[in-house]
Amino acid sequence: MSESRALFKTPRLGAFQVTRCQPLFVPQPKPHNVAGWLKLAIKRTAQSFRLMVGVQDYQNYVRHMQVRHPGRAPMTEREFHRRCLEARFPSEGGKMGKCPC
Repeated sequence: MSESRALFKTPRLGAFQVTRCQPLFVPQPKPHNVAGWLKLAIKRTAQSFRLMVGVQDYQNYVRHMQVRHPGRAPMTEREFHRRCLEARFPSEGGKMGKCPC
């Protein structure tokens, strides 16, 4: 019984020592000028609002295609938005799809 109770004893305050901290995320480089920071903030705010109302980001899709599928040609912007609309609001009964982004 004394061994199992030893597992639940709390150590004294001075017993813990931090040896190394790992960051939870890697910070992205920040623009040094105010104009660059403001431009980035406006761009990300606009992207957030578009995603809230369901408009997908075509430039993000193109960047994804270039990085992940370099051999395939990306859809045109018109085809991309048409496919996203069709995936969100299927015109055929019973058809469920997924947006390519």
